[in-house]
Amino acid sequence: MNQLYGFNDMATNEWQDGVAAKLVAEASKDPTPDKHWVMFDGPVDALWIESMNTVLDDNKKLCLNSGQIIPLSEMMTMMFEVEDLEVASPATVSRCGMIFMEPAAIGLPNLCTSWMQNLSPSFKLKKTFLPSLEKLFEKYLDTLVTFMRKYCPEPVLTVNNNICQSLFRIMDCFFASYWDTELKKVTVEEVEDLENMLEALFVFACVWSLGCTTTIDGRLKFNQKVKELMGKDHKNKFPNNGTVYDFAFNRETKEWQNWTDTVQAFTIENKATYSEIIVPTFDSIRMKYVTKLLLLNSKHVLCPGPTGTGKTVNISNLLNLEMPEDFQSIPLTFSA
Repeated sequence: MNQLYGFNDMATNEWQDGVAAKLVAEASKDPTPDKHWVMFDGPVDALWIESMNTVLDDNKKLCLNSGQIIPLSEMMTMMFEVEDLEVASPATVSRCGMIFMEPAAIGLPNLCTSWMQNLSPSFKLKKTFLPSLEKLFEKYLDTLVTFMRKYCPEPVLTVNNNICQSLFRIMDCFFASYWDTELKKVTVEEVEDLENMLEALFVFACVWSLGCTTTIDGRLKFNQKVKELMGKDHKNKFPNNGTVYDFAFNRETKEWQNWTDTVQAFTIENKATYSEIIVPTFDSIRMKYVTKLLLLNSKHVLCPGPTGTGKTVNISNLLNLEMPEDFQSIPLTFSA
């Protein structure tokens, strides 16, 4: 068993006020054999370390300015999860054993491994499913991210970890129905059917996570790279008359489908006023499709873009007319 004691500010005055001291005292008095973790979060203050000199050496005693001494028990461990090390001295870093890691140092393979460990247990019914998914990461992820960074400019810069997480979120949406419930158990046949279209779904997720933040010219380059990686003879290859951004994968027919075919034919009601007429376009159909896919699976969505491109209109239309009845929207308007 583990018990966690959180503390959000490491400033010296907090120690003098006794807030943190009470947490440490509470943990030290607990006679249970449970492991006690005292977690410190926030920016590094060059002063607070003075109050902890005797805590972090072999004495393991907290000596306060008031003269109070609180010995740490054998089951106690202090952990520091700092915001940055900009004002930390070498002594502070060595004393606390701090290691600061840039997000890029984590690496994408570690994120993939962590994500795959939290997938539905039903995927283990088919022994080849998870290895197939792992091969897709090896085939596409690093290559496409490296290509995007080198040849595809971004109007708004992103980081690799974030666009990789976006890929995971879209794949989570495709995998959402493969969790066992009280009413339904996932079968081997269902997992096998998913495996047959797994690469197509993965490529779709790559296009709308790794390759959707670039410019029009960048998308043309990304399109060529994706088709090159898939190969000309791939069973789920894209149609020749368009780019990878022009099609969605239909899981029922297991074929690529033009975005205009994913919605009903547009008609204008006779009683509709001019301001109520919203003509669907390629961009609006794609944006609403991906947004709806994420929302239906409890994923957060942020939709940035230039003024006057229809973000508010299309999202309002989606929330008010196209979402299930158990979804409600609360619009908040901010002035310039």
